[in-house]
Amino acid sequence: MTDAAYQTFEAESLAAGFDEVLVRDWAPGLVIDTHTHPFAVSARVVAGEVALVAGGATAHLRAGDRFELEHGAPHAERYGPEGATFWVARKHAVA
Repeated sequence: MTDAAYQTFEAESLAAGFDEVLVRDWAPGLVIDTHTHPFAVSARVVAGEVALVAGGATAHLRAGDRFELEHGAPHAERYGPEGATFWVARKHAVA
């Protein structure tokens, strides 16, 4: 993906109320058991693949796919043989 595409994702995410936007790289074959985050997530997979288990369903996501998770939503992640790269927008809970 291009820098311009990332900048568009970043601008759209910030305009939608997300307060942090970053690039995350995940190792090949990495498995992350069920966990939660103290922020909501809107993300786009830009390389590789991941199986995201949330709400009793498994989504097999590849480059170009998007996903969202609510603040505190339990989920697990299994990364493919090439790992994965995401663009991630985070919205932290306001106290």
